[in-house]
Amino acid sequence: MQHVLVTGGAGYIGSLLCPQLLKSGYKVTAYDTCFFGKDFLPIENENFSLIEGDIRDTAKLVDAFKGIDIVVNLACISNDASFELDESLSTSINMDAFEPMVAAAKKAGVKRFVYASSSSVYGVSEQPNVTEEHPLLPLTLYNKYKGLCEPLLHKYTDDDFVGVIFRPATVCGYAPRQRLDLSVNILTNHAITNNKITVFGGSQMRPNLHIQDYCDAVEVFMTAPAEKVQNEVFNVGFQNMSIADLALLVKKVVEEEFPEKAPIKIVTTPSDDNRSYHINSDKVTRVLDFKPRFSIEDSIRDLCGAFKEGKLPNSMADDKYYNVRTLKAGEVT
Repeated sequence: MQHVLVTGGAGYIGSLLCPQLLKSGYKVTAYDTCFFGKDFLPIENENFSLIEGDIRDTAKLVDAFKGIDIVVNLACISNDASFELDESLSTSINMDAFEPMVAAAKKAGVKRFVYASSSSVYGVSEQPNVTEEHPLLPLTLYNKYKGLCEPLLHKYTDDDFVGVIFRPATVCGYAPRQRLDLSVNILTNHAITNNKITVFGGSQMRPNLHIQDYCDAVEVFMTAPAEKVQNEVFNVGFQNMSIADLALLVKKVVEEEFPEKAPIKIVTTPSDDNRSYHINSDKVTRVLDFKPRFSIEDSIRDLCGAFKEGKLPNSMADDKYYNVRTLKAGEVT
């Protein structure tokens, strides 16, 4: 039984990925500060363990990596709005902690390191298909540091230490630790809760990725032959839509799922968030035969189902659904 450690295992992605890896037959350790809680984690599973730790605590990481075969690194201040926080916080977690973590993993005998970068590293591009070779043009600290960490992983790879990087699109859909501060999730929450969608800008192109497809892709990166993934970078995002078209899709699906809420109004307002790019993910399909199983529409319907089942109470006001709000409220340093 292989043992995988997921940094950020109590986050939005981790809350779905950790149970999935257990079902796939892995021993799983989540390493997380648990800023956003931990009640949703599969603590009762004998093959699961939780280490409450900060990735900046290298000594604790060194100990945590003992006996680990694979590291999936999801931990970061995960939001393009993280500039609202103290800049040094994003720098220390998203940048400064990365290389010591990779070095510690290699020294501990970890065989594979899977790094979740971001497709937002492309910033603004008018190219119709942005491939992995496209220059990185980050607009915020979050995507700047995501890009700067990529070559740091390559410094440590060798025949005994495989490093693979993927650049996922913006994630959408329902998970046990829900985020409602991501494009599709924001629009769906507003449509259901306020009967109104506010679109900031609208023309910006954004790729999106169903959270289940994200988790499935991670498993592929964990298991693919080393020669196919060593030092490789893969885009993972298969539906590119403008923010305006996303709003129209959300309106359509929510009105179908909640007929009593129709008509849902769409209001457009200017935005200073100019990130716009149309990514191409042919490489991950060509090299690893990975194809998505779900769509943006599926993610909206999943969220509608969660609202119907009462899984997302107080969705506008509760800070727990919003990364930056939670970090601000907790005065994280």
